[in-house]
Amino acid sequence: MICTIFDLDGTLLYTLEDLWTSTNFALEALGYKKRTLEEVRTFVGNGVKKLIERSLPENTSEDEVQKCLNVFREHYSKNANKHTRPYDGIIELLKYLKNNDVKIAVNSNKYDAAVKGLCKEYFGELIDIAIGEMPSCPKKPSPEGVNKILEYLNCDSNRAVYVGDSLVDLQTAKNAGIDCISVSWGYCPKEKLLQNGAKIAQNSYELTVLLDEFIKKTSA
Repeated sequence: MICTIFDLDGTLLYTLEDLWTSTNFALEALGYKKRTLEEVRTFVGNGVKKLIERSLPENTSEDEVQKCLNVFREHYSKNANKHTRPYDGIIELLKYLKNNDVKIAVNSNKYDAAVKGLCKEYFGELIDIAIGEMPSCPKKPSPEGVNKILEYLNCDSNRAVYVGDSLVDLQTAKNAGIDCISVSWGYCPKEKLLQNGAKIAQNSYELTVLLDEFIKKTSA
């Protein structure tokens, strides 16, 4: 069995505008200055709590961070798909993998309920298992989410590949001992990925080619 594990935000789904909107809703509700879209782009990738911490002024108290996070989550749970959409070619790519008997998983630093909801909304039965941040699964770059996925799918690590858009994803794959392919269309600058030795796909066609090479190599 071969398994492809995808990051969600910035890899499968464009989610930035909805994250930005909910972040600013929470900031404004508590009387803080709103953030630009580009600022929020640099804040994502390490879970929504870190997003809120980075959006708030330095040295904001933990209680205030939690208040803002709670407002964010309530708003985001009702508005997570206003502007969110799959990147071009992603649905076709997932169908291609499914037709080639490749198991498909999602491992995200977004909180688990949002991960499962978005995957069901946009990908339905194409995703075999989706895991987000929860008490029993620490955030990436911990390999725990990958390990849970491999165990659930009964897949060996040498037959799994991670696909993500960030340095966190590269480190997660390294920590889990699996191959990694990075995509250039997400929230991390391509130059940073290249500086860290990433193998990069610049569009869904290139990603399909690289995954096809992995499938053939692994199946040989």
